[in-house]
Amino acid sequence: MKKSYQIEVDCANCANKMEEAAKNTAGVKNAVVNFMALKMIVEFEEGQDPDAVMQEVLKNCKKVEDDCEIYL
Repeated sequence: MKKSYQIEVDCANCANKMEEAAKNTAGVKNAVVNFMALKMIVEFEEGQDPDAVMQEVLKNCKKVEDDCEIYL
Protein backbone atom coordinates (compact mmCIF):
# COMPACT_ATOMS: atom_id res chain seq x y z
CA MET A 1 0.00 0.00 0.00
CA LYS A 2 1.24 3.49 -0.87
CA LYS A 3 0.21 6.70 0.83
CA SER A 4 1.12 10.33 0.20
CA TYR A 5 1.84 12.80 2.99
CA GLN A 6 2.29 16.56 2.99
CA ILE A 7 5.66 17.56 4.47
CA GLU A 8 7.38 20.74 5.54
CA VAL A 9 11.13 20.90 4.97
CA ASP A 10 13.49 23.80 4.29
CA CYS A 11 15.99 22.48 1.75
CA ALA A 12 16.61 19.71 -0.77
CA ASN A 13 19.43 18.24 1.32
CA CYS A 14 17.11 18.02 4.31
CA ALA A 15 14.50 16.32 2.12
CA ASN A 16 17.10 13.72 1.11
CA LYS A 17 17.90 13.08 4.78
CA MET A 18 14.18 12.62 5.49
CA GLU A 19 13.85 10.19 2.58
CA GLU A 20 16.74 8.06 3.86
CA ALA A 21 15.37 8.10 7.41
CA ALA A 22 11.95 6.98 6.15
CA LYS A 23 13.45 4.20 4.02
CA ASN A 24 15.34 2.89 7.06
CA THR A 25 12.20 2.67 9.22
CA ALA A 26 10.80 -0.78 10.01
CA GLY A 27 7.61 -1.43 8.05
CA VAL A 28 8.55 0.84 5.14
CA LYS A 29 9.16 -0.89 1.81
CA ASN A 30 10.12 2.34 0.01
CA ALA A 31 9.85 6.09 0.44
CA VAL A 32 10.27 9.00 -1.95
CA VAL A 33 10.40 12.68 -0.97
CA ASN A 34 9.57 15.30 -3.58
CA PHE A 35 11.07 18.54 -2.25
CA MET A 36 9.45 20.74 -4.91
CA ALA A 37 5.96 19.37 -4.21
CA LEU A 38 6.61 19.04 -0.44
CA LYS A 39 5.29 15.47 -0.47
CA MET A 40 6.46 12.14 0.82
CA ILE A 41 5.15 8.96 -0.76
CA VAL A 42 5.55 5.92 1.45
CA GLU A 43 5.07 2.31 0.39
CA PHE A 44 4.39 0.06 3.36
CA GLU A 45 5.36 -3.58 3.77
CA GLU A 46 2.53 -6.13 3.73
CA GLY A 47 0.49 -6.32 6.93
CA GLN A 48 1.86 -3.09 8.44
CA ASP A 49 -0.35 -0.47 10.09
CA PRO A 50 0.41 2.75 8.15
CA ASP A 51 -0.48 5.01 11.09
CA ALA A 52 1.86 3.22 13.50
CA VAL A 53 4.67 3.05 10.95
CA MET A 54 4.33 6.76 10.14
CA GLN A 55 4.72 7.65 13.82
CA GLU A 56 8.11 5.90 13.67
CA VAL A 57 8.96 7.58 10.34
CA LEU A 58 8.27 10.97 11.91
CA LYS A 59 10.49 10.13 14.92
CA ASN A 60 13.32 9.02 12.63
CA CYS A 61 12.99 12.09 10.42
CA LYS A 62 13.10 14.38 13.48
CA LYS A 63 16.41 12.73 14.48
CA VAL A 64 18.08 13.80 11.23
CA GLU A 65 16.19 17.06 10.64
CA ASP A 66 14.56 18.34 13.82
CA ASP A 67 12.56 21.16 12.21
CA CYS A 68 10.87 18.99 9.56
CA GLU A 69 7.19 18.11 9.73
CA ILE A 70 5.04 15.35 8.28
CA TYR A 71 1.30 15.95 8.33
CA LEU A 72 -0.30 12.62 9.18
